[in-house]
Amino acid sequence: MLTQNDIHAIEDIIDEKLTEKIKFLPTKDEFYSKMDEVVGELKASREAFELHTGQHTRVDDQLDNHDKRIKK
Repeated sequence: MLTQNDIHAIEDIIDEKLTEKIKFLPTKDEFYSKMDEVVGELKASREAFELHTGQHTRVDDQLDNHDKRIKK
């Protein structure tokens, strides 16, 4: 049967191991600030992609217009 001292020793070992494992994890504030940066970059990338897609649509429309006039 475990004594109270055994239980405290086990708790100390578990605390030590957990502290060792999580010491490299970011804090909540660090995590959220990094996520804000990532989301900002993702939003900028999506906006740039939408602009690029719009430019392709305009160029494709021009090309279709030229093709119709050349065929005439």
